Amino acid sequence: MELARRTIDAQTDAGPNEDGIHTMGAAVMAADYRMFVGVNLYHFTGGPCAELVALGAARAQGARQMRCIVAVGNHGRGVIGPCGRDRQVFVDYYPTMRVIVPTPEGLRSVLAADLMPLVQRWTPEAGMNGLDPSLHQDPETAGPPIIRFNPRYLDVVRSGAKTRTTRFRDPARLGPARLVFESDPEVVLSAEVTDIRHCPVSGLTDQDAQAEGLTTAAELREVLKGHYPDLAGTDEVDVVTFQINDPTGAA
Repeated sequence: MELARRTIDAQTDAGPNEDGIHTMGAAVMAADYRMFVGVNLYHFTGGPCAELVALGAARAQGARQMRCIVAVGNHGRGVIGPCGRDRQVFVDYYPTMRVIVPTPEGLRSVLAADLMPLVQRWTPEAGMNGLDPSLHQDPETAGPPIIRFNPRYLDVVRSGAKTRTTRFRDPARLGPARLVFESDPEVVLSAEVTDIRHCPVSGLTDQDAQAEGLTTAAELREVLKGHYPDLAGTDEVDVVTFQINDPTGAA
């Protein structure tokens, strides 16, 4: 929300209580926790809303799956819910993305599909589909916990060369898990988390690196910096060991 607010306040072309072309900002979080922003482009023929601009920016930077999205008005107007067109777009392309909306009880995070009761989803391949109750299931809670991966790790995980993953502020649980690779379409592998070790970044070992398909702890720390640019040597991470149940997975 703060990122969306800063974006529109820096880019708006309207003063307080004035109309303008750029009056809304949006921020979207991709599955890998990268953030992307956009501002609206008002036009009487139907210029794009800030949310759609942010989603386009995310796709342009390689993001395929989205976690959540929020839109904020300029000059302190706060969070504003998506319009009807945006809601249909969310359902069609990201039905399990969470959307932050204002309610009489305060801000809520809801599934995109839940913004449109009895939703029918449109796809380029099949057009308008019938009602699909599964769209209303939150993938984070329906089934084993999800551990998300960049798609470049799919081959080394499938081959068994990578049996650990090091996570920062992204907790995992022992037991069954779904390894989700953010490809297009995404691939899901059934797995079992067999061990979780908490340690500082400086405590990572060569053995940890080798279980991730690397060579040395220094190399592992360098890779982690690519995923978490602000990671410090004293920060605590989780070293998650897993084994694959089915290497074929499902697309």
